Amino acid sequence: MNNALTIDVEDYFQVSALAPHFPRNDWDKVPCRIERNMELILAMLHEYGAKATFFTLGWIAERHPKLVRLIVMEGHELASHGYGHERASDQSRGAFLADVKLAKAVLEDIGGVEVRGYRAPSFSFGKTNPWAHDCLREVGYAYSSSVYPVVHDHYGMPDAPRFAYQMENGLIELPITTVRAAGRNWPAGGGGYFRLLPYGMSRWMIERFNRIEARPAIFYFHPWEIDHEQPRVAQASAKTRFRHYINLAKTETRLRQLLTDFQWGRADEIFLPEFALTKKAA
Repeated sequence: MNNALTIDVEDYFQVSALAPHFPRNDWDKVPCRIERNMELILAMLHEYGAKATFFTLGWIAERHPKLVRLIVMEGHELASHGYGHERASDQSRGAFLADVKLAKAVLEDIGGVEVRGYRAPSFSFGKTNPWAHDCLREVGYAYSSSVYPVVHDHYGMPDAPRFAYQMENGLIELPITTVRAAGRNWPAGGGGYFRLLPYGMSRWMIERFNRIEARPAIFYFHPWEIDHEQPRVAQASAKTRFRHYINLAKTETRLRQLLTDFQWGRADEIFLPEFALTKKAA
């Protein structure tokens, strides 16, 4: 089964948990490490014959247009992560609408392709911003992957559907993969859990999801997660440092094993045809 591999293209200093230590107005003063990390990821995907969806910040795209063009040239999907990595739940409807519109325009101008997908920073769609999906549809996005149906202290909608679904406004939502056990949803789609837990646990959960649910999984990670030499922020809380830095040196090896154990493709090519066929049949 072809699973969807997704990468949230942001640099280490743009992570929400580190926001207090890197004011947005100072981002241009911070040395970027995104090019080295992205070039390594693109080379790795080429080596294993895998395709992916890159949810890319507009801020990154403007400063590193070569990366955007490489994503497109290598046959991957270029998608949006918003412009400035501000959590949707922290924005007003008007500010969010302006952000996702700007990001789409910037990415399409640089990449020369239509941008159909969007992922909210920190999966920040929830009950406090039910208008967010309508904003995406208004701007012209076809799908979102902004909901993680788990319990977490920074994000999560545990009562949300676990599988891809289409909303009344026509927008498709692709929730991050979870495994259902012991009466709750367990995170199986990557991110910090991929670094925290032994690799065998991630492999087991994806295999179980493919077998039991008979559906493709959605997995994600960030370029900074393969960069164990990134600067450490000593002023961050112990909890934040643990979450951000744990097992960074092991991530590349684990990703290579993941690319060996499963087949990976673009989110748009895996999920959107299913809904197009459903619409045609109706």
